[in-house]
Amino acid sequence: MTQAQLTNSEIVSAYRAKTKASAQIAGEAQALFPSGITHDSRHLRPYGIYVSRAQDARKWDADGNCYVDYFGGHGALILGHNHPEVTAAVHAAIDQGSHFGAGHEAEVRWAQAVRDLVPSAEKVRFTSSGTEATLLALRLARAYTGRQRIVHFAGHFHGWQDHVTSGYSSHFDGSPSAGVLPGVAEHSSVLPPGDVDALGAALSGGDVAAVILEPTGATFGQVPLPAGFLEAARELASRHGTILIFDEVVTGFRVSPGGAQAHFGVTPDLSTLAKIVAGGLPGGAVVGRGEIFDLLDFERSHDAGREKVQHQGTHNASPLAAAAGIATLEIIARGEAITKANQFAEGLRGGLNEVLARAGVPWAAYGTFSAVHIFTNAGNREVTPATFDPLACGYEELKARQPGLVHKLRLAMLVHGVDFNGWPGGTTSAAHGDDDMARTLDAFAAALTMLKREGEI
Repeated sequence: MTQAQLTNSEIVSAYRAKTKASAQIAGEAQALFPSGITHDSRHLRPYGIYVSRAQDARKWDADGNCYVDYFGGHGALILGHNHPEVTAAVHAAIDQGSHFGAGHEAEVRWAQAVRDLVPSAEKVRFTSSGTEATLLALRLARAYTGRQRIVHFAGHFHGWQDHVTSGYSSHFDGSPSAGVLPGVAEHSSVLPPGDVDALGAALSGGDVAAVILEPTGATFGQVPLPAGFLEAARELASRHGTILIFDEVVTGFRVSPGGAQAHFGVTPDLSTLAKIVAGGLPGGAVVGRGEIFDLLDFERSHDAGREKVQHQGTHNASPLAAAAGIATLEIIARGEAITKANQFAEGLRGGLNEVLARAGVPWAAYGTFSAVHIFTNAGNREVTPATFDPLACGYEELKARQPGLVHKLRLAMLVHGVDFNGWPGGTTSAAHGDDDMARTLDAFAAALTMLKREGEI
């Protein structure tokens, strides 16, 4: 967003007037953090909101403003904020101690809960984040196969680790992004998403250790995969001795109790989990075939005469994350929470499209499961909400953002009490209800009116 867009905008002025306490905190943050933020997706000009508390599907900022929340803890909170069963479990756990530097019973119960739900989970290894989980999964795949090359898909996100940063939002040619060694990038191939022929060609050389992908498509289905792609990827990986990794950091326990793999009936060799698996606390996991996990086993590695794969982590299987994870997965296993979140998202997508149609704006709301994506039509495609087909668009078009427009859309939604993600869009939870729906649709209609007045649409 340019300085002129900031200073000559009704939307920005309304936002500033409503968020004076957040502005003050943001000023302090600017002196401490790069761009004043601690996570790239929280970048918002002139500044983002600072939240003081949250409950169910709402959160309140430092000025006392209430927002319907679609960030949802970056997708971790499918049960909503402060679910009573999860909160009680964490309170009980912290009373016993936050860190033991030893194994504890809760980590065993947590792993059993994961294994009971996830088809690929013969063995489990906990981490502290989703990025750590994908890093470990790729290391295991290379050690198991003895190969070095990794294949991933343009637009798919697998954390900020070096092996997969190219091709997410830039460097689609596979060249190293800032700070990544050229030798690392050279061993990672970026393919067009959903392209079976390209995948087959990449694997045919027999030198690929792993192919990693988001099983609902990039950014939780913002760039959906064509029907049959997962099955084709499974067959090709098996044929060429390549490890198939499903990155279910977002989709795990959100698509279904067993993740996308259970829903689609395609079982990968390894899966990476985070967010919901730890009940919204810091935590992640790699799960998969037992023989691959033998590489982490001291005795089995010794008996096989091979070097053990090292894996440490101060907060692996943290007692607090384990408590939150167990409580959350017990609720997830019942099934109702995912159904509610998915049904709300379906209704919200339909309602947003009705607002767009009435406003005559050539955008569309789309998505599957508990995801909502807003296609803002950066290429001025002839489209209506009723005729939009994301599979007819390339990933560049679906992920294209007009920074000024998207920033203003988010600010306008915040002015009217809704916090959307920067996709733009968000994830829904089991805590969202009818009043949240009505508030969101009213906010969206008001935001479109403001954007029209400023000539953005």
